[in-house]
Amino acid sequence: MEDNYRRPGGGRKSRLKSSPAASLNGNNIVWILTITIVSFFISVILTAASSDVLKEARIFTAFLVILIIILINIIFDTIGTAVTAAEEAPFHSMASRKMYGAKHAIKLIRNADKVSNVCNDVIGDICGIISGAAGAYLIFRLIGDSVKVSAVELIVTGLITALTVGGKALGKIIALQNSNYIIYRVGTIICFLQNKVLVFGQKGNAKNGRKKR
Repeated sequence: MEDNYRRPGGGRKSRLKSSPAASLNGNNIVWILTITIVSFFISVILTAASSDVLKEARIFTAFLVILIIILINIIFDTIGTAVTAAEEAPFHSMASRKMYGAKHAIKLIRNADKVSNVCNDVIGDICGIISGAAGAYLIFRLIGDSVKVSAVELIVTGLITALTVGGKALGKIIALQNSNYIIYRVGTIICFLQNKVLVFGQKGNAKNGRKKR
């Protein structure tokens, strides 16, 4: 058989160069450590909160809580996929026309690696762990402390997995087809929330200023 994959001229081996943006520098190390610590505390808080809710909840409410957690997982996974596929250029013209949320959308795209890490890995993995734990607690509520694997256990576990995987697959298709639109909408939400926080902060500073006078 002929080897169609030959070396370049001169017999030299071609070397693939690593991208400077992907190098492990001080900022990346700080980000990795920060997101690891934050993930730990978020996971602990949300697991404790969901456990407290499920302890007092009925079967229907427990199912509803699990569905909400799965939905959050799918939404953030969609955003994480969209931010890596979105194009920055259209938002510059939108920002020049001072369209609401365009500047925030640009910031999201420029920090796509961190945004996707938070949405896909941090929130996605935490929601997956919590939904699994919530499903196990629901199974215990339904079948008690039975050692044998029952049909209920298989059905609940299968439903959680199927809804999560299927929902994420659908979300990725939507994200790739509508990436710019999704990121623009996320940008407008962030802009709205940020403006609300600033308004409350300004009101608080104004009140404090009046009191000092």
